[in-house]
Amino acid sequence: MGWLIFLIVAVAVVAGVFWAKRHFRHEIDRAKRINRANKNP
Repeated sequence: MGWLIFLIVAVAVVAGVFWAKRHFRHEIDRAKRINRANKNP
């Protein structure tokens, strides 16, 4: 029974990462650009 729960959790995590990447890619790119600009004097 434990492996079934693990499988459900694994699928949920993968789906969550996939969804987050698709929805927050623009936000992440903007944050990276801002961080890079702040690091460079």
